[in-house]
Amino acid sequence: MDFSFSTIKLEQKSNAVWLLTIHRPEALNALNSTVLNEMGEALRQIGEMDYSDARALIITGSGEKAFVAGADIKEINALDEEKALTFAERGQSIFHELTLLKIPVIAAVNGFALGGGCELALGCDFIYASENAKFGLPEVSLGLIPGFGGTVRMARAIGQRRARELTYTGGMITAAEAQALGLVNKVVPQAELMNTVMKTVEAILSKAPIAVGSAKFSINQAWDMDVEEAQKNEARIFAELFSSEDVKEGTSAFIEKRKAEFKGR
Repeated sequence: MDFSFSTIKLEQKSNAVWLLTIHRPEALNALNSTVLNEMGEALRQIGEMDYSDARALIITGSGEKAFVAGADIKEINALDEEKALTFAERGQSIFHELTLLKIPVIAAVNGFALGGGCELALGCDFIYASENAKFGLPEVSLGLIPGFGGTVRMARAIGQRRARELTYTGGMITAAEAQALGLVNKVVPQAELMNTVMKTVEAILSKAPIAVGSAKFSINQAWDMDVEEAQKNEARIFAELFSSEDVKEGTSAFIEKRKAEFKGR
C-alpha cells in the first residue's frame, strides 16, 4: 500500500491502530480538494484491511493550533454553482466514509475545529478535545452554510435549538462548552490528548472487533429508523453474531474465568 501523501499523514500508531493527521500547518490544516482526495484514498485503504491490520482510526491535525480551521477560502472563492455542488458532495461523501468504516473513528481535536473541521469531527464516532480547542460553523459569515454535513450532524449531536443558534450566529464555542452541549466526550490538557485517546482505544481493542463493528453499524442504521424498526434491526444483528467464533470465545472465557482471545472472525 502507498501511504505517501502530500497534505495528510497516515501512520500505524500501534498494533492495528491508525493515525490520520491533516498536515497543512501553513494553512491551519484547512481542507482543499487535495486534502479531501487524499483522505478518500487513505480511508479506502483502511477500509480494505481486515481486523488483524485495522481496529481503530484516530484523526487529528498537525501542530497545536488547529485540528482543521475550515475549508480553504481561496479555493472556495473560485467556485461557481456547479463546482460548489461537486465540492460539497465530495466532502460529504468522504466524511460519510468515516461512518461506513467498520472500525471506531475518534477525533482528537487539538485546536480550531471550524467549518469543515467541525464537520469532520462530527463525522467521527466521538470526539476528544484539548482544552484550547474551539468549535464552530462560521459559514454564514462568508455568505454560505455548512456544506459537508454540518446542518445535519450538528442538530443530531446537540439538538436542533442549540444547533440553530450555533449555525445562525456563526460563533465559536470552547471545548468545555462543547462538552457541556454533548458535542465533545472528553476535554483534557493538550499534552495529554493523544495518551487519553489511546487509553480509550486500548479499552476498545480488548473487546471483540466484530462486536464493536456491529454495534457501530446498529447505532448508525438506527438514525434513519423508527424505534420498532431499529429494535428489529438490532435483534437481527445480535443474532448474526452467533455465527462468529468470537461469540463462543467471549462467552466461554467468561464461564471459564479467563481473558478472552478474540480473533475478529
